[in-house]
Amino acid sequence: MSGKRNKRLEALIRTLDPDFAVLTVGVSPLLLNFNFNSSDSPLVIWHGMGDSYNAPGMLEFIGAIQDMHKGIFVHSVYLAEDTKDDQRAGFWGDVNAQVANVSEQLTHIPELVRGFDAIGFSQGGQFLRAYIERYNSPPVHNLITFGSQHMGVSDLPLCRPWDLGCQLARRAARGGVYTEWAQKNLVQAQYYRDPDQLPTYYRSSRFLASINNEVTSDINTTYATNLASLNKLVLVLFSEDKTVVPKETAWFGSYAPPPTNDTIFKKTIVPMRMQPVYVEDRIGLKSLDKRGDVVLETCVGQHMELSTKCWKPLVRRYVGGLEGNATAAVAEMATGAGIQDRDSQAVLRLEA
Repeated sequence: MSGKRNKRLEALIRTLDPDFAVLTVGVSPLLLNFNFNSSDSPLVIWHGMGDSYNAPGMLEFIGAIQDMHKGIFVHSVYLAEDTKDDQRAGFWGDVNAQVANVSEQLTHIPELVRGFDAIGFSQGGQFLRAYIERYNSPPVHNLITFGSQHMGVSDLPLCRPWDLGCQLARRAARGGVYTEWAQKNLVQAQYYRDPDQLPTYYRSSRFLASINNEVTSDINTTYATNLASLNKLVLVLFSEDKTVVPKETAWFGSYAPPPTNDTIFKKTIVPMRMQPVYVEDRIGLKSLDKRGDVVLETCVGQHMELSTKCWKPLVRRYVGGLEGNATAAVAEMATGAGIQDRDSQAVLRLEA
């Protein structure tokens, strides 16, 4: 019995408590004590492209959340226990299989059985939304996504000059983004949405077109039911985002399909409330919005530059399920009060 319990504990890699967890980057942490306040809603985080579940920036962010919500249980999603393999899985792999594997991962964490709040960074945001639409057991209460690609991207994300793995994946994707191989193996290809090739996208996309219910002959009504069950959907856009094209995809915006090859039309943004997936309520987004439960926020800065002044009020208000969070968070956002214990201009830079 103790052996099974040890395996269960090891499976909770990225469940952090600053006082009771021993952390070693690149090695699964040994969890020594479940010291969390059961009155707080637990939190699940899914990192972005090029990051890993136990990267220094992720640990810093989790630590800051645990400073804010004392004793909160936090789980950082992993696709592989090895740090490098987890990072690689952000570029290479079948996203549908990854989401299914994460669903299985979450069902084996007893602290999440009554549900949890969730934060998705960049592509982790649409992956968490896919989890909600397809599985949602245990259920998500509030979902916050930072710079996510909910309506896909019209250009593949840029790579850092020294990131060979990213460059190889990007080159392979551009060579045949809608091939069957790319749609099963290249992560960024699986949310690439070219407004000039929408019929091809509808035929070929195995992930994004599915979770957005864009193929009208294959609508899954469960997606709408599950997404509409959220308490709040918080969509955060980065004002100077050049990595994600267009940046408005973070708010379910996309480039309009041009009636001709005139590039002027290509730069026209179709906002969330004019998208067919919204107008026809194919994924429950309209239902959420009509209830007042879709929150559109902007972080000033480039992609995944998280200033304390931006993220902290959102996490205070929508994470933890504590009564009174909303009032304190609104005051912070309006005045900046309450964040002077840390540098309000400090920026946490996470990977895309």
